[in-house]
Amino acid sequence: MAKKIGVTMEVGEDGVAVITISNPPVNSLASQIISELKEKLQEANQRSDVKAIVFTGEGGRFSGGFDINVFHQVHKTGDISLMPDISFELVGILMEDSRKPIVAAVEGVALGGGFELALACHARVAAPKAQLSLPELTLGLLPAFGGTQRLPRLVGLAKAIDMILLSKSISSEEGHKIGLIDALVPPGELLSTSRKWALDIALGRKPFLRPLYRTDKIGSLSEARDVLKDARQVAKKIAPNMPHHHACIDVIEEGIIHGGYSGVLKEAEVFKQLILSDTAKALVHVYFAQRATSKVPNVTDVGLKPRPMRKVAVIGGGLMGSGIATALLLSNIRVVLKEINSEYLLKGIKSVEANLKSFVSRGKLTQDEAGKAFSLLKGVVDYTEFKDVDMVIEAVIENIELKQKIFKEIEEVCPPHCILASNTSTIDLNVIGEKTNSKDRIVGAHFFSPAHLMTLLEIVRTKKTSPQVILDLMALGKTIKKVPVVVGNCIGFAVNRTFLPYSQAAHMLVNLGVDLFRVDSVITSFGLPLGPFQLGDLAGHGIAIATKDIYDKAFGDRLFKSPLTELLLKSGRNGKINGRGYYIYQKGSKPKPDSSVLSVVEESRKLTNIMPGGKPITVTDKEIVEMILFPVVNEACRVLDEGVVIRASDLDVASVLGMSFPSYRGGVLFWADTVGPKYIYERLKRLSETYGGFFKPSKFLEERAMRGMPLSAPKSSRSRL
Repeated sequence: MAKKIGVTMEVGEDGVAVITISNPPVNSLASQIISELKEKLQEANQRSDVKAIVFTGEGGRFSGGFDINVFHQVHKTGDISLMPDISFELVGILMEDSRKPIVAAVEGVALGGGFELALACHARVAAPKAQLSLPELTLGLLPAFGGTQRLPRLVGLAKAIDMILLSKSISSEEGHKIGLIDALVPPGELLSTSRKWALDIALGRKPFLRPLYRTDKIGSLSEARDVLKDARQVAKKIAPNMPHHHACIDVIEEGIIHGGYSGVLKEAEVFKQLILSDTAKALVHVYFAQRATSKVPNVTDVGLKPRPMRKVAVIGGGLMGSGIATALLLSNIRVVLKEINSEYLLKGIKSVEANLKSFVSRGKLTQDEAGKAFSLLKGVVDYTEFKDVDMVIEAVIENIELKQKIFKEIEEVCPPHCILASNTSTIDLNVIGEKTNSKDRIVGAHFFSPAHLMTLLEIVRTKKTSPQVILDLMALGKTIKKVPVVVGNCIGFAVNRTFLPYSQAAHMLVNLGVDLFRVDSVITSFGLPLGPFQLGDLAGHGIAIATKDIYDKAFGDRLFKSPLTELLLKSGRNGKINGRGYYIYQKGSKPKPDSSVLSVVEESRKLTNIMPGGKPITVTDKEIVEMILFPVVNEACRVLDEGVVIRASDLDVASVLGMSFPSYRGGVLFWADTVGPKYIYERLKRLSETYGGFFKPSKFLEERAMRGMPLSAPKSSRSRL
């Protein structure tokens, strides 16, 4: 029987009221829970048979935090009054200032607002391995139920800032070590110990401590100022375009200088400003958009169940193949890695081993866990091990004939239920599977490099791919901790196709006389981790040449033809792979701009001859951003119009996870809607008049701009999915 959503209170013979919140799966603090919690706390304080209170969550979880759906509603309506008063009325008056002591019995998770309720209690008793954190900054907000004030008073300023600023989670064991958790007990003893602790406070055997008024862990004002100064430096480094980090430090400082209550007042005031900021809207959008990717019409809503993937074969042990194999091994899936000969196979196995070792050196895996994962790998040079695999992922070079040959072979040697997947990043899947009779089993499993680290998995379906195969691959994606986004079959699919103009526009700017290192610098200042030229170096320029013909054939009429990459390769620069591209790469040091590449750039400029009057153009930083990213938006419009993605928000998620588009800008289409489709359309129209068809606005963009509609507004159901 399903548990009733709500708050219960049971008063024992010992005079302890146990207040339990129940809102599966994580006991989130929805409006109903908040109001019932207030009622129960008022009742407990008024009842003469209640001496003390224990506060806990149903089903082994304390609380996963405030109901984020409310933020979504505030953003939709602009109505901030939808936020209930939690900080003052509930946390301050009814909990912290309660005449009767309250002990938090923490188990499982105490996150965000849930953790803040625990912080306001007079003591905290926890079961082992409980997760404690204040992750609000990941949503563009700050803790708003007093967390910015109480956490520094309970764990010290430096530790609190570290936890809040970096949204770091700590275990209850660490919490116990630093004095945040008063007692650590087995789950079976959690309630009995908490009851006793609450009674001991009521009877004066243990101190009655109100966290907001504690100062013993804050240190002197000059020490605090040093910590805050360091925190501002960290914020500048990790979040240069995100104002809420600095706002949060200001709020913490207010409480240190003027007292906890003053800090709580400022926290509430700043929260109201932040919740309506573009950053919060963007980050909350990405949060919900990521969850929406798991809903695929006619796949996830037709009663199908995913089949288990116990053994997966990966063909090709290069950078992508070894990365995919690593991701599978880390999730306890047996992997058969196939290469064409033992020399290549050994290289592939060594790459997998190196990937696993890197997890150990970063503290993400123990030596034993890495060893166990590695033991699940079997290297082969033929197909004998393929007779019982559940899925094959082909990850060889982008060569149509080679891929067709492999798919014909695996169709013959694999069992009839086996999924035949390709990691191709550009080639049409219908062409890859042309020579097979199993078109319903063929699907794209496009991982992003490095595959064991990047979280996006583009699942590419053709018109013939069966819903069961798509569902199975979605489930596998989640198992290996990826975010699967289902897309339609076209050249470049969703991400690579949308971002094709990214490097093209950068090449055009450079051929128009703009400094390439300035272009990279402006784009990284906007928020992408790498500018287009450094990204080219990282991928290796050979890849751009290998896929050039495929893109030319599909989109040739609207591409900018630049000789720069070919000239670069001719001069012996293949990027990071051989230590030299636009930048110089040396082990142990950051990439350095290579001024000697400018002679190659000059040669390219002579060949393209597009500088007006032979003189470099003059552009502002804002114009550079627009000339590079507006063509990306334009292509995203075509991808939407053709129905390559199910919904606009899927492309936002894919751009954030696949191309590292800044999440605090909400993804490529969310950002475009923030800038305004009309402005983008007019800007592209002017650019196309000056520089030609590359910038020509798409019909979809023009239509939306003229009708004053957001790009992300749903369109008619026409779709290639």
